[in-house]
Amino acid sequence: MSRIPQQQTKKPTKRVAVIGAGPAGAITIDALAQEKTFDLIRVFERREGPGGCWIGDNDRPQPLTNFASLSDRTADPPVPIPHAALPALTPKLDQPRFTESSVYPYLETNVEALPMQFSQEPFPSEKSEFSINLHGPNTPFRHWKSVRGYIEGLVNRNGYQDLVSYNTTVERVEKVGDEWKVTLRKEGQQTDYWWVEWFDAVVVATGHYWVPWIPAIEGLEAFEKQRPGSVIHSKHFRGRELYQDKKVVIVGASVSAADIAYDLAHSRTAQVPVHAITVGHTFNGYFGDEAFKHPRIKNHPSISRVCPKTRTVFLVDGTSIPNVDHIIFGTGYSWTLPFLSHMIPVRNNRVPDLYQHVVWQKDPSLLFVGAVGAGLTFKVFEWQAVYAARILAGRAQVVPTLKEMQEWEEERIKERGDGPRFSLIFPEFEEYFETLRRLAGEGETARGVGRKLPRFRPEWFRAFMEGHDLRKRMWKRVNEQARREEVEEEKEVNAKAKL
Repeated sequence: MSRIPQQQTKKPTKRVAVIGAGPAGAITIDALAQEKTFDLIRVFERREGPGGCWIGDNDRPQPLTNFASLSDRTADPPVPIPHAALPALTPKLDQPRFTESSVYPYLETNVEALPMQFSQEPFPSEKSEFSINLHGPNTPFRHWKSVRGYIEGLVNRNGYQDLVSYNTTVERVEKVGDEWKVTLRKEGQQTDYWWVEWFDAVVVATGHYWVPWIPAIEGLEAFEKQRPGSVIHSKHFRGRELYQDKKVVIVGASVSAADIAYDLAHSRTAQVPVHAITVGHTFNGYFGDEAFKHPRIKNHPSISRVCPKTRTVFLVDGTSIPNVDHIIFGTGYSWTLPFLSHMIPVRNNRVPDLYQHVVWQKDPSLLFVGAVGAGLTFKVFEWQAVYAARILAGRAQVVPTLKEMQEWEEERIKERGDGPRFSLIFPEFEEYFETLRRLAGEGETARGVGRKLPRFRPEWFRAFMEGHDLRKRMWKRVNEQARREEVEEEKEVNAKAKL
């Protein structure tokens, strides 16, 4: 490895575009600004404010359509660029872009505050009554509005808010000579405004919890069309009230499916039992299967087909669930990069050709922050952002050669496969954090230039895992209480029957 020449281009990096103003984009803004070397930092966010997937929506999402594209992961294709010279006005785009929020009114974080906070910005201390009731006065979890406020505070400081263009979607990024051409679209009430801006470098911080993945199931789309809104993804869940006295089937064995199944069952909002499609599925490695052991949840194997006429869900073991009102999928998301698909096709639901999940091997003036799986994610974003900023400022300690970057990816594929596990940092958090810190180097932090990265602290990982254990103990405690209630209720029913 050797010290990187300035951006490996013919001229220094002075103009940087950041795509996204969620947690990854918010910390990237500060990392770039702290280097005090860029003439222009522009941030493009397609929502109306900062927050990313932590922004809430007032309106219910539109019903799902085109289920085939959701299952084969082609649901977010590039938007055609206007043929006319830009800038230009065009009719308002009607193609779904999956910008809707994934939060519901009483959503809480499922990770402790300590591992979520950035190294220099304390996480909000306010705790909701809901979380206190579940976990006690020292609950480490926070309401989603606290997280949104935290991200807003990161962006709305030091004049950073003036760098951001909201309601602006990046529709295409392409390299023309030594410059990056960024084609932009700002959404209006009746028309869209298109224009182009030019940069020396681009940082992608868009996240990957936007486009829902729903497996291909015979009859599913017809089931939804017969009663729009009866099939949703967990990102469209807006609270238990919509499922009052409804028969609900929940598909998935990870955290979103667990939260929703438990919520509907324990509150007795939906008809009980709530039906969960979990048998034969792999449970989330952090949270396990305790939530699905609630006595008012019935676990089933996979769905074979759905009959829209009778509203029956048929299962692979030959059994069925009749008269189903709603099917909720907690089945994860598809990685999409429509603005870069002509250059970087997503492969096996991951972004290929990235060194350390940050540097595009073919051109280090294109970088990514947040292209990783779940686990200490906010902190990971910070380390990645500082590394990216140091590279662009020409202050990174070392950056490997193209051959070395390719070898790193090849070796990781051998170890973890060429799918989602490739991007999962767990359990090698310390190794990854310290590698990025070494690659980024100290820069010129000694004279107040650049964001300084502290050494990895094992208590971050400890708090991360202890938070999961706390949730599992809560589920176990509540499940035991619910079983006792079921026994008492059965005794009352039997006693009345004898009268």
